[in-house]
Amino acid sequence: MEAVSSESEELITVDSADNALGTITKAAAHDGKGVLHRAFSIFIFNSKGELLLQQRSADKRLWPLYWSNTCCSHPRAGEDMPTATVRRLEQELGMRTALTYLFKFEYQAHFGSAGSEHELCSVYVGRSDATPRSHPQEIAALKWLSVEAVTRELAADVNDERYTPWFKIEWKRLLAEHARALPI
Repeated sequence: MEAVSSESEELITVDSADNALGTITKAAAHDGKGVLHRAFSIFIFNSKGELLLQQRSADKRLWPLYWSNTCCSHPRAGEDMPTATVRRLEQELGMRTALTYLFKFEYQAHFGSAGSEHELCSVYVGRSDATPRSHPQEIAALKWLSVEAVTRELAADVNDERYTPWFKIEWKRLLAEHARALPI
């Protein structure tokens, strides 16, 4: 299976207002404290109201084997967000579905000496009952969980050992501010 991302791909650096500043390699964007760059997170629910979660590949530099939302990535240099979200959902999971933009937020999270995320992340939701096909270089495992089960599992991860930090931030905000917009 063809690789879908590399440490050398060019990402878009931005300021906190999402003004493009230039480009940077994915590797450099995640070095040290991280450089602020555009990113996105996708949450896909099925008709039962369950969320598709992915366990990140063991080959990931940051948060390997941690569970996270359905799909997360970055638009590449010269790529708009709608194109990037469709591309990555197809590449990682073999899925195509309409996505709805909900919100954008900035966060920074450190993963020891391996590096950091410093992203201006746009969050999208969609619905699909398609059977996902996970890309082995990106995803170690998949599971569907109810909203209640996701909330319980995130609350139980008190030492931040199982779930990615951005997923935890996004989930709280989804439930607190966008529950009516969720396709459940």
